Amino acid sequence: MEDQVERIRAVISRVLGVEPERVGPDTSFLAELGADSMMLIELLANLEIEYDIEVDESELAHLVDLRSVLDVLARARQA
Repeated sequence: MEDQVERIRAVISRVLGVEPERVGPDTSFLAELGADSMMLIELLANLEIEYDIEVDESELAHLVDLRSVLDVLARARQA
């Protein structure tokens, strides 16, 4: 699980242009890391590529922090 978290953290930090250390489990992408809606769309696309999965667009609103990304990916794998 730790490897998966680090892998996701790397994707988030790359897309949002922040240091990986700044991406905590509950760090808000919008309020704390300065993300905007376009960055979240790019994040979703990068996660789909990284994990070779398709995530429903309705999940975009749920991408608020690292913990929520784990939940979104888990739901996408079950679909």
